[in-house]
Amino acid sequence: MKRVYMRLRKNTNEQNHPNSIQSSKNNLSRIKAVRLLPFYFLILSCTNMYATEKYEIKSPDAKITVNFWLLPSGEPVYSVNHSGQTVILPSKLGIVRSDENFATGLKIDSASAVKLISDQYTLLHGKRINCSYTGNRRVFYLSNANAKPVEIIFQISNDGVAFRYYFPEKSEKIVKIYKELSSYHFDRSAKAFLQPCADARTGWCFSQPSYEEFYNMEISVGTPSPYQAGWVLPALFNYGNFWISITETAVDTNYCGSRLSQFSPDGEYSVQFPQPQETRSYEPALPESSLPWYTPWRVIVIANNLAGLVESTLETDLANPAKYDVSAWLKPGIASWSWVILKDDSTEYFTQKRFIDFAASMKWQYCLIDAYWDTKIGYEKIKELADYARTKNVKIILWYNSAGDWNTTSLTPRDKLLTKKLRQKEFQRLKDMGISGIKVDFFGGDGQSMMKYYIDILKDAADYNLAVNFHGSTSPRSWYRTYPNLVSMEAIRGEEYVTFTQEDADHQPSHCTVIPFTRNLFDPMDFTPVNFSGIPNIQRRTTNGFEIALSVIFTSGIQHIAETPSGMAKQPDFVKEYMSSLPQHWDDVKFIDGYPGKFVVIARKAADKWYIAGINGEKTERTLTLNIPFINKTARGTLITDAENANELVRTNIKISRSFNIKMKPNGGFVIVTLPSHNK
Repeated sequence: MKRVYMRLRKNTNEQNHPNSIQSSKNNLSRIKAVRLLPFYFLILSCTNMYATEKYEIKSPDAKITVNFWLLPSGEPVYSVNHSGQTVILPSKLGIVRSDENFATGLKIDSASAVKLISDQYTLLHGKRINCSYTGNRRVFYLSNANAKPVEIIFQISNDGVAFRYYFPEKSEKIVKIYKELSSYHFDRSAKAFLQPCADARTGWCFSQPSYEEFYNMEISVGTPSPYQAGWVLPALFNYGNFWISITETAVDTNYCGSRLSQFSPDGEYSVQFPQPQETRSYEPALPESSLPWYTPWRVIVIANNLAGLVESTLETDLANPAKYDVSAWLKPGIASWSWVILKDDSTEYFTQKRFIDFAASMKWQYCLIDAYWDTKIGYEKIKELADYARTKNVKIILWYNSAGDWNTTSLTPRDKLLTKKLRQKEFQRLKDMGISGIKVDFFGGDGQSMMKYYIDILKDAADYNLAVNFHGSTSPRSWYRTYPNLVSMEAIRGEEYVTFTQEDADHQPSHCTVIPFTRNLFDPMDFTPVNFSGIPNIQRRTTNGFEIALSVIFTSGIQHIAETPSGMAKQPDFVKEYMSSLPQHWDDVKFIDGYPGKFVVIARKAADKWYIAGINGEKTERTLTLNIPFINKTARGTLITDAENANELVRTNIKISRSFNIKMKPNGGFVIVTLPSHNK
């Protein structure tokens, strides 16, 4: 508008000659017109804006409404309301491809009718075994300035919003996506709980990013990330009474992993792609594919309380269905693990045999043998350990270094999984040895080729009946539904960091209370919790009540326990009894109370028992009133909590009313286990 105004003013001056009275009259008219010009443009813009048709999609219960429309420039935009209140302000949509622009100059060719989508599925492990989904789908068929088609697909369920892009043309030509403009625009009064993503090829042995930073809690939206790589997903936001989780799912071999942008002016966060270094060798970082092509789902979980957030399964609901069945040979469970407390010196034959005995005595199903097993123990002796473990009903998991040229880590075995041929050779050898799973460490980020590497390992491992746990990794994005031999991934600043520095131990209480709302909200997480007996050279800040509660608060397909045989031997019999009867998986979840960074109480059901656990992330005692309407009025159970000496635990038989009070010591916690006959 400014350039048009200046051009008209220049023309006016040229014609304003002093010898021409008529020119002066004409110029006066022009000046009046120029003065009115901004108002004409304003009216024109408003007319165009309101002339653009808005389309609406509602959730089945009609509480969530998505509005979709095009700006006059042909840019696609959406907004989200919940219970009549806007929770996502007008936000961008669009894709810039190497051959076509689908971000501007679009027109809506048609819109589908709203279609009800439903699904029921079963997970091997997770917050809920039997899951169901119902959502309303609407597809918008658009074309760009070159008449090339793109579809924007929305699905709205009672717990949130999802959208994705689809390119329906058929072509063998490989095209790339340079940029995805999808954004999430929050009111400036909203607060965020976000984990920064470390920049690629920084940190120890250039092994970042591995999703292992502390969370920035309750920060103002718009706060820049300290790293150019942005903020990791899932990302948590609070706006008034609403809690919102931003995440993604259905990421496969034809896309990269994504994040939220480093900068979010006015509280608008954009989808950000990985940095160029996050690849295997010179393979793709940005998404590329032939056509047709679906992009991943962008997922916005919205609830007017934290219970609606924690109990949602929306990320797995929208994940791709299972590619294969592993139920005949893979069961979730609990594992012993020497390295987290005893480090590399523990990777030797007799120590590992002791940890196999430890797992057997605790009725745990697995034992993980960590780095350097190939040189310190050797393949033949590992087979002996696997044979011995089998006599104890314990299965062996072995550690591997994924690394190629994306970092300088020297831990072995290394470079044995880089190609399909190498993987098949190694996996066949493991199968012949009786090995049940692998833990693969030190990945190189979220580029498309790296995401493909994860998935290729999962698919090949399944062919040889191997469970998979990824460390030094990205987050799972519900891969465990699609590739069910994925039992866990790290992608968290876990217990191993507490063994490294006092600073990490100091942060652990509050750090653990944000994780159930963020990293562990949907996906299995290998935090490796529960340490009762302490850590060499570290002053632990959590109580034993806090530690025992983590066995319920955190979920993982195989939960690796940090405690050692000697440490467990010092615990009271009731602690050993509890730890030896931990469920292999959870059937259901209920959120009881909590606030990210402060405290959390969660109930999980296993068969006919409820396990109710709480942790206090603050340095002051907290008294809570627990409302648990899913427990019968006459329920009984056992309470394990901190004694007066916070390094000791006490067990009490209790009556459990539907509303009762409980105290948590500073940085403390508790576990309640109901008796089977007293549950609904």
